[in-house]
Amino acid sequence: MTLAPQPTDASPYQSYVYAYPHKTAYGPLPDRPALTTLWAGEPKDALSLYLHVPFCEVRCGFCNLFTRIGAPDGLTTAYLDALERQATTVRAALGDTTGVRFATAAFGGGTPTFLTAAELQRLCDIAEHRMGADLRAVPLSVEASPATATADRLAVLADRGTTRLSLGVQSFVDTEARAAVRPQRRADVEAALARIRDTAVPVLNIDLIYGIDGQTDATWLHSLDAALAWHPEELYLYPLYVRPLTGLDRRRPGPDPAWDEQRLRLYRLGRDHLLAHGYVQHSMRMFRRADAPPQGPDDHACQTDGMIGLGCGARSYTAALHYSFDYAVGMHEIRAIIDDYVARPAVGFAHAEYGRRMTPDEARRRHLLQSLLQAEGLAVADYRARFGTDPAEDFGAELNRFADRGWLEPDSTHRLRLTPEGLAHSDAIGPRLFSPAVRAAMAAYESK
Repeated sequence: MTLAPQPTDASPYQSYVYAYPHKTAYGPLPDRPALTTLWAGEPKDALSLYLHVPFCEVRCGFCNLFTRIGAPDGLTTAYLDALERQATTVRAALGDTTGVRFATAAFGGGTPTFLTAAELQRLCDIAEHRMGADLRAVPLSVEASPATATADRLAVLADRGTTRLSLGVQSFVDTEARAAVRPQRRADVEAALARIRDTAVPVLNIDLIYGIDGQTDATWLHSLDAALAWHPEELYLYPLYVRPLTGLDRRRPGPDPAWDEQRLRLYRLGRDHLLAHGYVQHSMRMFRRADAPPQGPDDHACQTDGMIGLGCGARSYTAALHYSFDYAVGMHEIRAIIDDYVARPAVGFAHAEYGRRMTPDEARRRHLLQSLLQAEGLAVADYRARFGTDPAEDFGAELNRFADRGWLEPDSTHRLRLTPEGLAHSDAIGPRLFSPAVRAAMAAYESK
């Protein structure tokens, strides 16, 4: 095995770092530790709960999420049966009922709203009755697609306490949606948005993508203005990535400086447009309306551990171990993993099988990069209180390189904060903080 090379300066778009270490750095755990042991000494009074639904009506050309297209008769029922068995086993492994509390919850995928209204009711029941999460008392975020955001499904989610509904639109221009292999019509998107607004869910998020073939400054602004017409509380602006084994994989075999420049230009255009319309930037991707109601911690911004993930594509985090089921992108492999998941008895969920041990160095890296990639940056005092050292002691060489490139604000005594240009290069900064061991594991991973 050889070490993966350090990221080069060739592209500002190296990798979207939404979790560290990435699942491609996970591997089989020979000792298969029992969940009761893993969670025995963990704080459990402010856990995050994530339920994963690995089904979509279509697979977009850019998508490398763990999801399959459609579901044969009975598969969603079998999946929810397995999810309930897993939830029962995991909840028992957490131990003392009085000391377990969930502070946030989320349903993701895939597309959770691929499930019928009755199945969504059951999904909520699993979260509440099996795991003990009070969905009406904590922030609950749910992802949806325009085609599946039907009135009956949305009514269930609103009634069960959803506080944030995220709609993957990507583009309001039909030709761009087709270019991204996302078959949809703007009229259907607008109808879905109207139904969401009718539910009075407090926070609407709209996802948009820049860098699509044929996209221009004018069409990008057109999509932004179409989104702004709905006054969304949040907007996520994502650069298009072409990843292995996705529908667009064959499109760009190597570096493309012109595409990088297009994405940077459109990012800056979108950022400035949203700032001018009263939005506050929270990360490279995330913009929140200044008067939006408060939610829980921003996505992927929480530095503490304590994540319970249920479902075959979910991750769980303790201080010592990040773990999940096996990971794949290809359809055949994903189906095999889902089939294995739904066939498991309850005892089959009592151990961690795939994951990565978290060393003190990896914990420091995780805290640094997940804080630094937020617009508010990293409070040096918080880092010092948690680890007993300063970031400059642990990562001085990396931070100096960022400062030399103009990516760090000069006054970093009390808070490390990226400059606007640093935020624009978040997808180059994050990978530069990966440890050699994680880079080696990611390089050794064989896509499947």
